Amino acid sequence: MSASKSNSDKKIVYQEFGNDNSAAIERPIQELPPQQQNLRIQATRTGRKGKTVTVITGFQAKPETLADLVKQLKTQCGTGGTVKDNTIEIQGEHKQKILEIVTKLGYKAKLSGG
Repeated sequence: MSASKSNSDKKIVYQEFGNDNSAAIERPIQELPPQQQNLRIQATRTGRKGKTVTVITGFQAKPETLADLVKQLKTQCGTGGTVKDNTIEIQGEHKQKILEIVTKLGYKAKLSGG
C-alpha cells in the first residue's frame, strides 16, 4: 500500500444526512410579483462606522431579481450598494429617490424610521 491514499479510499465515519443532499434540504424561495411585496425603506448608520446607508427590506424574490434591482438602483442613485440576506443596501441617504424608483417599478413601499 502506498503512503498517500486517493479520495476514493477515504472512509466516512459519520454523516448525518446521506450523501450531501444540500439541494434537497434548501427551501425554495417563493417569488411574489412586485405588487404583492411590501417594502420598507430606511436610512441607518448602525454598525457602519458613522456612514449612512439606505436599507430596503421586505423582499420576497430570487437573488437574481435582487441583483438586477440593486444594479438599477446603484445606477440611478450614482453610488454603490449590495444585496445582503434579502435586503438591499445603497450607500448614502437616498430614501426619497429610492421610494420613487421602486414605486414606478410596481412595488408597494413605505419610508420607515426618522
